[in-house]
Amino acid sequence: MQNRRTHPNRLLASIFFLTGLILSGCVHPVQTDRHKAPFRAASSPAAEEFPAAPMLRLETGMHTAPILRIDVDRDQRFLVSGSEDKTVRIWEATTGRLLRTLRVPLGEGTLGKVSGVAISPDGASVAAGGYTGYIKKGGYEIYIYGRESGEIRHVIGDLPNVIQHLKFSPDGRYLAATLWGSNGLRVYETTNYKQIAADTHYGRGSFWVDFDSSGRLVTTCSDGNIRLYGSDFRLIQKRPAPGGKFPFGAAFSPDGRQIAVGYEDSTRVDVLSAETLELRFSADTADVNNGNLFTVAWSQDGRFLFAAGRYTREGFNFIRRWSETGRGGFTEFELTHSTVFGLKSLSTGGLAVGAADLLAVLSADGKPLWQQRSISADFREHAIRLSPNGDTVQFGYELGGKRPARFSLTAWQLELDPAADSRLAGPLTTAPGLVITDWGWKFNPKLNGTSLALPQHERSCSLSIAPDKKRFLLGTYLSLRLFDATGKPLWELAVPSVAWSVNISGDGRLAVAGLGDGTLRWYRMADGKELLALFPHRDGKRWVAWTPQGFYQASAGAEDLIGWHLNQGSQKAPDFYSASRFRSTYYRPDVIDRVLATMDEAVALQQANAEAGRKQVAEVSVRDKLPPVAAILSPADGSEVSASLVKMRYSVRSPEPLTGLKVLVEGRPVAVEGIGKTSKESGELSIPIPSRDCEVSVIAENRHATSEPATIRLRWKGTASKDEFEIKPKLYVLAVGVSTYQDADLRLDLAAKDALDFGAAWNDQRGRLYSGVEVRTLTDAQATKGNILDGLEWVQRQMTAHDVAVMFFAGHGINDPTGVFYFLPVDADLEKLKRTGISQSDITSTVANIAGKVLVFMDACHSGNLTGKLKRRGVVVVTSVINELASAENGAVVFSSATGRQYALENVEWGNGAFTKALVEGIRGKADFKSTGRITVNMLDLYVSERVKELTQGQQTPTTAKPPNVPDFPVALLR
Repeated sequence: MQNRRTHPNRLLASIFFLTGLILSGCVHPVQTDRHKAPFRAASSPAAEEFPAAPMLRLETGMHTAPILRIDVDRDQRFLVSGSEDKTVRIWEATTGRLLRTLRVPLGEGTLGKVSGVAISPDGASVAAGGYTGYIKKGGYEIYIYGRESGEIRHVIGDLPNVIQHLKFSPDGRYLAATLWGSNGLRVYETTNYKQIAADTHYGRGSFWVDFDSSGRLVTTCSDGNIRLYGSDFRLIQKRPAPGGKFPFGAAFSPDGRQIAVGYEDSTRVDVLSAETLELRFSADTADVNNGNLFTVAWSQDGRFLFAAGRYTREGFNFIRRWSETGRGGFTEFELTHSTVFGLKSLSTGGLAVGAADLLAVLSADGKPLWQQRSISADFREHAIRLSPNGDTVQFGYELGGKRPARFSLTAWQLELDPAADSRLAGPLTTAPGLVITDWGWKFNPKLNGTSLALPQHERSCSLSIAPDKKRFLLGTYLSLRLFDATGKPLWELAVPSVAWSVNISGDGRLAVAGLGDGTLRWYRMADGKELLALFPHRDGKRWVAWTPQGFYQASAGAEDLIGWHLNQGSQKAPDFYSASRFRSTYYRPDVIDRVLATMDEAVALQQANAEAGRKQVAEVSVRDKLPPVAAILSPADGSEVSASLVKMRYSVRSPEPLTGLKVLVEGRPVAVEGIGKTSKESGELSIPIPSRDCEVSVIAENRHATSEPATIRLRWKGTASKDEFEIKPKLYVLAVGVSTYQDADLRLDLAAKDALDFGAAWNDQRGRLYSGVEVRTLTDAQATKGNILDGLEWVQRQMTAHDVAVMFFAGHGINDPTGVFYFLPVDADLEKLKRTGISQSDITSTVANIAGKVLVFMDACHSGNLTGKLKRRGVVVVTSVINELASAENGAVVFSSATGRQYALENVEWGNGAFTKALVEGIRGKADFKSTGRITVNMLDLYVSERVKELTQGQQTPTTAKPPNVPDFPVALLR
C-alpha cells in the first residue's frame, strides 16, 4: 500500500475501484492488484488550501454520480446519502422529498468525493468523509454537520488516509471511522469528537464498520480479516474471512449473536458467530454466478437477511432476501440496473436502498414506496454521433443508446426519438495503420501491439480516431488523452467524470465526450481546451449549456441545473448559488452561439459584446456579486402548527446591506406586519398561514440579487381547512392579442382572435371553480402600451392572496441587442423599443407583487410578413423572461408556445394558433385525462404539450416552467 502522506495527488481511493467496475455495465473479475495500490487521482491540486475561486457545479436535485453510502436515523425520519458527486443529501424517509443538500469543501479531481456518511440516532448530526482534505494541511477530514442548519459543527482532522465508512453507535455516544490503506479504525466520542480509540494494525483498507446494541464493533478489511472489538474498543477477535479474500459489508444481527458478511471477490454471504467469528453457515447463493452480494443487512426483527451488490441477472441488480435468519429460502427484489452499495432495514419490514443511480425505500414485500432515480443521461455502451462541424450531437438517455435524443446548438433544440440523419457520424475506431486494441474498459490499451503511455490502473473506456487518421483520442476513467499516430501523447486533460463515449467532429476541430455525470462536453482538438458543456435533463425537455467561465443558455425552467460552489475554508460549510442569481451577468446565449465557431470563449464574448453594443468591462467575479444567504431558524422543518399566525425566526448573511425581505406561503408573497420596513439580518416575524399543510419561504435581497429561498414545510395539527379552491377564489384574466399592428410589416392573422377565444374559455369557470371571473381583453387598436400597462396594474390591484391571475400575450415579441425581451403593443415602434414596448421588467415586476397565484401564457414568438396557409409565428427567444417569471422570488407558472428558436404556428383551419387552440381545448375539458372533473396545472401542461406537437407534426414544442416552491393546483372545473 502506498502512503498518501507523500503522494496525495497520485492516488485514488477505493471508491473508484468499486464504482468503476460496476458502472461499465459489465461484470469483471476483481483485480487483486487494486488492493495493493488504489487508482491514481486525476490531477488534484497541490495547494494546501481549498480553492477560493467559485466553481461551477451541476445541481439537479439528485446525485449525479454513484451513491456510495446511505444511513437512516433511529426513528427513520431521515435518510442520508453520500456520493462521488461530492454532496451529501438528506431526504424525508417516508416520502423521498429532498430536505437539504450538504456540501463538503472541494476542489478539482478527487478532492471532495464522499465515501462515508452517517446520521446520528437522534437525527441531529450528519457525519461525512471521504477524499476530504489535504495531506499537507494536516490530513483528511470528517465533517460533522447539523442536520437542520446544514452548518459544519465540528471538523475531525489529521486523518492519514481516505475515509471509507462512518457509523454512529446506537446510543449516539460514539462515531467510528474506517480508512483506506493500513490505517484501520478510529473511534470518537461525540460530545467533543475527540479520538478515544484506534487500531492502526491493518494490512490494507477497511471498508466497513458496524456496532451492535451493546457497543461492540466489527470491521472488514481487504487484508482478508474480520475484526471484532468489545464495547471498550479493544480487539477481541481477528480471523480470516471464510468466504473470500476481500470481505466488504458486515452487519450484526439485531440480537447481537451473529454477523453477516459479504465479499467483493466472492458470491458468498456468510453468517459468523458474533463471539468467535467462526462460520456458522452460508446463505444460499448456489445460483449466483456473477458479481457479488457485498452489501448486507438484517431485518429489524432478525427474521430475514438481505444482500445485494453487483449480482445481475437479465440486466437487473437484484436484492436477495433469505428467510429463517438467512438459513431458509430466498426471495429476490428487482429494482435497478446498477450496483447496490447500501441497505438499511426499517421497522416496517421494508428496506432503504442506495444504488449507484438510485435511492429508494421498499415495502416489506419489496415494492418501491418511493424512489429517486438519476436524471442524467447514461452514455455507457453506445457511441455519440456528431454533425460534421460538431454543433449537433445525438446520444441515448438509457444504457446502450436506448431512448435516443438529439441536441442542436444552432436551433437550441432538444429532440426525442429524432429521425435518421445521415450527416451525423459515430466515432471512427479503425483505420489503416492504426490498430488500437484493449481500449474497451481495459487497463492496457495498445497501438499496433505496443502499450500506450497510460498511468497504472487507469482504465480506458472509449476511442475516436481523427478524420486525418493522424491522431486518436482515448477517454478514460479519469481523463481524455490525445495521441499521434505513433502513440506519442499530445495532450491530456482531467475530466470531472468517466468518459464513457468520445467522438471527433468531421472537420477535425472538436472532440466531444459523454461523461458519467450526464454532461456532454466540447473540447478544442488543438490543445484539449474545454469550450462548452451541455446537460440534457432526462425529461427530454430541459437543458442547460455553459462555458468554463459560466456564461450559459438554458431552456425554460433549466437554468438552475447549474450553480456556483464557493468554499469557505475547511471549517465552514461551502455556499452554493444557483445560476439564476447571476442571470444579468452570465445569461449569455449570444456567447454560447459563438463559442464553437470561434473556438475561444474570450473571443466569443468579445464578438457578442461588440454586436450587442455592450461595453467591454473587466471580468466580474462571482464573489463580487454575491446575493444574501437566508435561513429560517425556527420553527423546524416539518413542525406541527395549530395557529393561523406562526412566529418565525430568521437570519440573513449578506456581503452587502439588505434592500428587502419577502415571505412566501406556497410560493406566493404574503403581507407580514413590519416587513416592508425591515432590512434586518435577523428577527422574528408573524406569518399568516392557511389551516392546512403548507410551505413557508423567506427570500432576502441586496443590490446584486435575491437569495435562494429558505423554505420549511409546516404540518397542520388538527382538522385541516377545505381545499383552498373549494372556498372559490376570484379569477382575473388579462388577455392581450395583436394582429393588426400599425406597422403593416408586423401584421398577423389570428393573434387577436386567440386572445378573444382564450378569454372566453375562462368565462365558463364562473360559478364552478371561481366565485367570480373578470376578463379584460385587449385586442388590436385597444392593445396600446398604455392600455396594457393599465391592465397589468388592474390585475395587481384586484388580486388578494386567495385569488388567481391569468395573463395571456399573443403577438410579436422581440429581444433587444442585449437579449432583453419586449412584447410589442399595437403602437410599437421598433426604433423606439424602450419607449413603445412592454418590457420584460414591466411584466415581472407586476407578477412579483401579486398576492395570489399567477399563470402567464406567452405566445409571443410571432413573425409577420410571411405568406402561406400555415404561418410561422416567430423566432424570438423568450427563455429569459420565462425563467425570470418562474423564479422562486416571482413565483409564476409560465406556459410558452415554443422552445428554443422554433416558430410558433397558426392555421386558418384551426381558427387559432396551435398553442391557443390546445389551451382552449384543454381548459374546456380535454386536459382531464383521468375524468376527475378538474384540471390542474400539470394536466394542462401535458395536454398542451402533446396536442401542439400533434397539430404541428412535431414542428412546435411548447414548454412550461413552474417554480419549485409552487405546488400543482387546479385551474378549471368541468362540473
